[in-house]
Amino acid sequence: MGLKQLEDVTYFRLNNEINRPVNGQIMLHKDKEALDAFFKENVEPNSMVFDSIRDKIDYLIKQDYIETAFIKKYRPEFLEELYQFIKDQNFQFKSFMAAYKFYNQYALKTNDGEYYLESMEDRVFFNALYFADGNETIAIDIANEIIHQRYQPATPSFLNAGRARRGELVSCFLIQVTDDMNSIGRSINSALQLSRIGGGVGISLNNLREAGAPIKGYEGAASGVVPVMKLFEDSFSYSNQLGQRQGAGVVYLNVFHPDIIAFLSTKKENADEKVRVKTLSLGVVVPDKFYELARKNEEMYLFSPYSVEKEYGVPFNYIDITEKYDELVANPNIRKTKIKARDLETEISKLQQESGYPYVVNIDTANRANPVDGKIIMSNLCSEILQVQEPSLINDAQEFIKMGTDVSCNLGSTNVVNMMTSPDFGRSIRAMVRALTFVTDSSHIVAVPTIDHGNSQAHTFGLGAMGLHSYLAQQLIEYGSPESIEFTSIYFMLMNYWTLVESNNIARERGVTFHNFEKSDYANGSYFDKYVTGEFVPKSDRVKELFEGIFIPTATDWAELRDKVKADGLYHQNRLAVAPNGSISYINDVSASIHPITQRIEERQEKKIGKIYYPAAGLSTETIPYYTSAYDMDMRKVIDVYAAATEHVDQGLSLTLFMRSDIPTGLYEWKSENKQTTRDLSILRNYAFNKGIKSIYYVRTYTDDGGEVGANQCESCVI
Repeated sequence: MGLKQLEDVTYFRLNNEINRPVNGQIMLHKDKEALDAFFKENVEPNSMVFDSIRDKIDYLIKQDYIETAFIKKYRPEFLEELYQFIKDQNFQFKSFMAAYKFYNQYALKTNDGEYYLESMEDRVFFNALYFADGNETIAIDIANEIIHQRYQPATPSFLNAGRARRGELVSCFLIQVTDDMNSIGRSINSALQLSRIGGGVGISLNNLREAGAPIKGYEGAASGVVPVMKLFEDSFSYSNQLGQRQGAGVVYLNVFHPDIIAFLSTKKENADEKVRVKTLSLGVVVPDKFYELARKNEEMYLFSPYSVEKEYGVPFNYIDITEKYDELVANPNIRKTKIKARDLETEISKLQQESGYPYVVNIDTANRANPVDGKIIMSNLCSEILQVQEPSLINDAQEFIKMGTDVSCNLGSTNVVNMMTSPDFGRSIRAMVRALTFVTDSSHIVAVPTIDHGNSQAHTFGLGAMGLHSYLAQQLIEYGSPESIEFTSIYFMLMNYWTLVESNNIARERGVTFHNFEKSDYANGSYFDKYVTGEFVPKSDRVKELFEGIFIPTATDWAELRDKVKADGLYHQNRLAVAPNGSISYINDVSASIHPITQRIEERQEKKIGKIYYPAAGLSTETIPYYTSAYDMDMRKVIDVYAAATEHVDQGLSLTLFMRSDIPTGLYEWKSENKQTTRDLSILRNYAFNKGIKSIYYVRTYTDDGGEVGANQCESCVI
């Protein structure tokens, strides 16, 4: 029998009854009924059954569903032992949405799509074997973390691990373009190649000369960044993964680039079709100097990247504009134009209100917090990856004279709710580091040599978190309260500590550190200065209670770790980043990322089934007051929570701002209509900057008609 037709099912109807209150009561029990019906009507009759795990493995290998090599690294007896261990954990999906998402998006199916070949236990089994790379102890540890949903690999890793016909284990990348035709051509090819494999791509255009700049001495010859943006957009549209999904990219431009107004205008609804970009995302790189000039209501100078590079001998990306601003203004050899800083600030706010763009990277904040040698110049499609890059030099034959370094995003996420009941928090994190290390070691994007080169030198990953609001609500703690901020700080401090411990262990085992470790703040020990004070321990009684039984490193523990790192190094250049984690939060049945929920009962439009209703995890009469929607929350509370995590995260956090178009946010005294204004957004961006926030992702606005602006999210980077 093939997969049951949707019109025959009852699970869809049962799930929809959640949205039909009876006597004023939400029918939450209907979700459990829908879950049971889904297994009875869909999963069980349409799952291929095998007598043993050995029989299943033999079948999957013979039919070219899974690889052979990683299976052969283990004893046959161990395969049975591991599978039995996973089965003994008695995993159960907690919601209809969780099960539906897994079987629809992650479970291996027969080639004709008629039968399921995997359960959740099977996918965990293959993930653990694949990431452990033959080490039986690590395989058990990884399986233990995933099956208890303390750890969730990002979608590309979780989906593809062990499969014979698979995509890449990473699907998010950063590349930069330098100011020459060879680099532009090579970058467009890179975008085509990365989009072909399902990648979301961040692209820095800061180095490109502005419209009207000279080319070979001919004034007015340069076309600027907008035509290049169109080329990239067309590349992503063309290379669309066999027509199944549109490619996705974001382009970043510095606010001091002369094309900044034209850049922002490409996303306006009334933009001319010749310049309008419909599917390409926009991000702005914002140095501290911009905030200063806007605060003082002064004019700002925009500097020609061509003349800056000619004068200083380095691409525009690598000039510290805040430090060099007055020098650039005074230098007659630097071409420059003037605009009002607040006019640009207003343009950014208007566009965010209209479209959700641009993303914002506070580049000086990111670089001040950067502990490794080099400069961060941009971010990715979800604004949480902040890693150093180096430019390439390319000749006319499209060969590398000097190979630069670009970035691939190797992601995974902790589940806050389940991590707080881990038998051993540290062991859990160390197992996750081992899984992520395998991914970075085995990822080779040879079609884009700069990404492969960067990955091979840096060995980076980005471990994040999801379910923060779920955990806080279930503990009857208000999101944004002092207790929630303190909890967030301690939780991320622990993630930082244990990822450092395991990265140091791996460096010691292998005798290998990341490139230029000796030039980092880890090597000289200064990175640990704030931790050896002993300041980062629970202080309030409530937070002490939450972390009772969980090891909290003391100043002495941090000092010992510092000395070990100075002696043996770290294997990974970067370790922490908080992505939006959309799909994986559903199968974990927790709130996405560390931001608040948007609806207590979320309504999702699924292509194959229609509307699905997803109640917030643990929603009950007791927890309802603590499940405040992000749209009904003062965004400064969200920023405060993110700031607490940011202090311990070496990369970034994908921070979304949620606004309403029909009610005031309370940020200042209202003098006109009862509407969100551009001033709200300016105040929030400045508040975030002053709180040490490194980046802002979308601005999502809930409109009068119940829709959302800025709600479209990239499947490639929303892990």
